[in-house]
Amino acid sequence: MKGLLIRPITQFVSRQVRNDGARAIEHQRKIFKQIIAKAVDTAFGQDHGFKDICSHSDYASAVPVRDYEGLREYFDAIAIGEKNVTWPGKPVYLAKTSGTTSGVKYIPITPDSLPNHINTARSALFNYASKGSRSRLFDGKVMFLSGSPILETKGGIAAGRLSGIVNHEIPGWLKGNQLPTYRTNCIDDWEKKVEAIVEETRNADLRLISGIPPWVQMYFERLLDRTGKKTVLDVFPRLQLFMHGGVNYEPYRSALEDLFGAPVDTIETFPASEGFIAFQDDLDDPGLLLNTHSGIYYEFVTLESYFSDSPKRVTLEQVEPGTDYAVIVNSNAGLWGYSLGDTVRFTSLNPFKLKVSGRVKHFISAFGEHVIAKEVEEALSFATEKNHCGVLEFTVAPQVNPPDGGLPYHEWFIEFDSPPGSLQKLIDDIDTTLRKQNPYYDDLVSGKILKHLEIRQVRKNGFRDLMKSMGKLGGQNKVPRLSNDRRLADLIYLHRLILT
Repeated sequence: MKGLLIRPITQFVSRQVRNDGARAIEHQRKIFKQIIAKAVDTAFGQDHGFKDICSHSDYASAVPVRDYEGLREYFDAIAIGEKNVTWPGKPVYLAKTSGTTSGVKYIPITPDSLPNHINTARSALFNYASKGSRSRLFDGKVMFLSGSPILETKGGIAAGRLSGIVNHEIPGWLKGNQLPTYRTNCIDDWEKKVEAIVEETRNADLRLISGIPPWVQMYFERLLDRTGKKTVLDVFPRLQLFMHGGVNYEPYRSALEDLFGAPVDTIETFPASEGFIAFQDDLDDPGLLLNTHSGIYYEFVTLESYFSDSPKRVTLEQVEPGTDYAVIVNSNAGLWGYSLGDTVRFTSLNPFKLKVSGRVKHFISAFGEHVIAKEVEEALSFATEKNHCGVLEFTVAPQVNPPDGGLPYHEWFIEFDSPPGSLQKLIDDIDTTLRKQNPYYDDLVSGKILKHLEIRQVRKNGFRDLMKSMGKLGGQNKVPRLSNDRRLADLIYLHRLILT
């Protein structure tokens, strides 16, 4: 009955999503004024002259673009319990996450910003459920593969992984449908947790599953092994929807579709500890609708100027399709000029839709080629489809000083689900596609400064073992697609994960 009862609400939310998309610029202007006015008397507002800010140009002059490390003094003050630091009062939660340079990060979630996380997830789900009989997914079980909901206390504030925090905010009407149970969700060891989830869910009427693709894939494989079934839909015949985010879905699509056994609807989301940025509002359009009416004022910096002394900083009104931008957030969580670390590329300006193209720090430019994640993932996706092979996981690093003393190259480490008939053919197809996308890389290969890429085959479950050795198995952890150094590559060799 829940599906029938909730359908009018889902239709209302869906109309609201469309209306918000049509009024994005108007909402962004209002949010800018609102958050500046509310934070004017905070320590950050006083330090940066918020009382004199009247326009975006004023703001850009007063508040530089910084990452967590650049704002650490403010975040550290919040984490020891100080009030009115970057936003009035104290946060209700601190989202604990890990950074590449900052170690553990504590991102504030305020009473004003909490609805951004909860209501946007609701909007993504309700917008999907508003069409046809899709609301019937609420008549069965829904599962969120997430981190532990156990919270610690930091400066008198509850702190934990965002996915664990969200577990505490799931509305009562949905909790009765939720899997796994709280007790199972609290298991810290990921492999033990997956086994417990399989046992708890194997006989459930599962309609929805949400999580990061590699960990959902691991769960599905354990589930089929335990039940003896051939496909996931043999176990859960009424499974309707897979919601995913955190990493690009394309490298996992083939393997997951094989596991499903038949088509299942998928929705991509773009959540972060700093805010829920975007979600897919149309199954027929892979673009993600930017969340412009939820307490976040966006700025964008062109990727090519990001590391310059004067980065090109634009508002939503000024973005152009096809350009890679670093996302800068200013929000009612008390984030100001905060570089999210993700890069996006707009696919539509009416409404504003985008695709995540990579990470600011996840690129290879050992020789000035500046190859980004989107280029790598698209080249691999094209080549694997052409060569009828499947990839479970991969990462790419520069080999600046080859052991044989030859030309340097990009070294790809790939764990195959189904290997290609010819590895050299796959290499040629990846390299050709990458050169078409990136003229700098093409010039370096043509000029014999770089040689063609090389592929190392990683043994089965090699990346899982690598993540386990690093204490990053499961939850919201993911393998970096690109590195501009060889730290991850050296660990792969150290742990002897390459097939000989």
